Amino acid sequence: MISESSREQVRSAIAAADGSQAHGRLGEPTLASTWQGVAGSLVGDELLEWPPDVFALTDVILERAEAYRFVLSPPDGVLWPPGGEASWSDAVGRAGRRWSAWAEDRDGELPELVAEKWGIFRERAEIPLEQLADGRDWRICEALLTLHAIADEACAGLFVALDRSDREGCVYRARDRELLARTGSLARIHPQLVRVLPKIRTPPTGRASFSRYACVCRSDLETRWHRLPARHRGIDPRAQHVELLLLPWPLRVRESDFRAVEGSVQRLAKEPFGFFEFVPEERLDLDLVDRMLLAARDEVGRVDVVLLPESAVEESELDALEALLDRHGVVYLQAGLRKRSRRPGGLGSNQMHVGVNPRLDQSGPLASSRSGHWFHIRQDKHHRWSLDERQIYQYHLGGALHPHVRWWEAIEVPRRSVHVMQVGEGITIVSLVCEDLAQNDDVAEVIRSIGPSIVSTALLDGPQLASRWSARYASVLADDPGSAVMTLTSFGMAQRSKPSGHDASPVIALWKDPARGTREISLEPGAQGVLLTICGARATRRSADGRWPVDSGSYYFDVAVHQIRASDAHSESPNLPSGGPPPQVIDVDDLTILTGWAEALAEALADSPTRAQAVLAAARPGARWRPDLGIAEPSPRLSDAIDSIERELVAATPPGGALSLDALLLAVRDDDDRPGESPLDRLARRVLRSTLEQFCTRQAEEAGSP
Repeated sequence: MISESSREQVRSAIAAADGSQAHGRLGEPTLASTWQGVAGSLVGDELLEWPPDVFALTDVILERAEAYRFVLSPPDGVLWPPGGEASWSDAVGRAGRRWSAWAEDRDGELPELVAEKWGIFRERAEIPLEQLADGRDWRICEALLTLHAIADEACAGLFVALDRSDREGCVYRARDRELLARTGSLARIHPQLVRVLPKIRTPPTGRASFSRYACVCRSDLETRWHRLPARHRGIDPRAQHVELLLLPWPLRVRESDFRAVEGSVQRLAKEPFGFFEFVPEERLDLDLVDRMLLAARDEVGRVDVVLLPESAVEESELDALEALLDRHGVVYLQAGLRKRSRRPGGLGSNQMHVGVNPRLDQSGPLASSRSGHWFHIRQDKHHRWSLDERQIYQYHLGGALHPHVRWWEAIEVPRRSVHVMQVGEGITIVSLVCEDLAQNDDVAEVIRSIGPSIVSTALLDGPQLASRWSARYASVLADDPGSAVMTLTSFGMAQRSKPSGHDASPVIALWKDPARGTREISLEPGAQGVLLTICGARATRRSADGRWPVDSGSYYFDVAVHQIRASDAHSESPNLPSGGPPPQVIDVDDLTILTGWAEALAEALADSPTRAQAVLAAARPGARWRPDLGIAEPSPRLSDAIDSIERELVAATPPGGALSLDALLLAVRDDDDRPGESPLDRLARRVLRSTLEQFCTRQAEEAGSP
């Protein structure tokens, strides 16, 4: 709760604010009623306890009144920002840092600037919204714009760790990361009413963005955030590159792979339609995958990511595929997954499967033992493919699907959701399936708002030419919010696509980024895959409200393409255990939360090592803050993992001395095979090592910046 001294601050600010309180006419929306209508709650001082709540409130009111425009075109007689750009920007930044530190225990007083602007807002909360919209009450307009900027600054580092160069508020940020993992929102308001999400990028095109760390989505679209600390070993800041092996399979698609669902054709007399399935005759060739990985490793030394197009893998093939990728040190799998219905006559599903190796780093030589159960995330396809007459002729499918029937993909259409994955060195990925890239719906709005590093789309489509539909929609996202967009289709489908007067094209993928533009990626004769190297660099975050730009973001661009032809050799099969993978140690949500607390621990160790135990105490079950946020206690496995991290701290602390970040990093960087170490202890140590290394990498980058 807010302390009495802070309440007195607000009361004093209200009393000091000049002008009489105005009330809206009956039925006319006011600032307070606008918020209540959206969030279902009254305006109260308790909102100050949690900066993302105030960010949501100010965003809702400013957007509804279109008052953001005043930072670019203020009313006559006033200037923006108040007091000059440098002075206002610095004051807002200081207030945001102090507010995030205050939010940890709410001890002491609120930042003076927050209390002052909040007092003005409370005093004028009942004025008509129209009075804000036309700029007549500049004092309240200035107060809301400033509060919005301060709340945004207090959101720095809430999910993309290390957006903050200072260490204030590390426990508050860890709490909010846990809230985000549990509810899909940074704010305490019910996410089906208002959802506050991290913002990864601001547009590089000059389009005005009025925040740089958070965004508000007023949609009930479920949004899930995952933090997966898989990255390169070491702390070399120059190692921000990723090797992606694109396997555009099936390499051959037969007409018979498309099958009409028996008895599904309806409305024969008028615009008939039916349902079809894509059921490739050939299963995934694991021997070819093995030889492709050997050839790719021979070219560049390692493969970080393997990608396959839409519907390329059947669910029963996943365990064997991930075991093979694990052997080669692959850390990330993204594959189009097809699933048949378990019910007779039921519809199947079409998903993007994401698998993350629990080793959390790329290994050098072939692994001699299995790493454990991979972490799995599934992104559903939201829009069915509709094959019309033109496409049936284009793909030469008339023998399997009658061209005078509109054929719909026989898949379930679930409620829409979007999964956001942060992996390794700050790469934030959203994965889509085919038509979902082209839809202007709530998913597209969320993607544009958060600005992920990469939007990866798996397709079962024709060639990925710069002139086709997928390139046009990729260009939209590359321009705004500035994401890199990659599309990947099957070579077999690219070869089937032969519209009248056109030859088949070998272009199986397209990469589009705001730095280097568009690259068409072809599969050359004799090759079965393509190795794409992408590289990361610092990006600038900008806000149109007058704050100084900061270089705390990142972007990714392509740097090399290699055609990969399968090796004649095979890897030697280690003595892997038979059967399926071992049980999962913890689930993806628990991994995300554990990583968030490890990040808080790294921040504390860098700034004040004596706070390390306090960080872990806040992470354990029974901490008082969780009931306040309405979230569940940690699972027993997550609690055990936190205890494991504490044991690492105790072991790394010298007798009679103080623990340091360097000493802890040295202690957890030893061999992965400690005698008697449990799978959970091993995973907790890997999470801690990866997080500490990433923190040190960012420190090295900052030290080398001009």
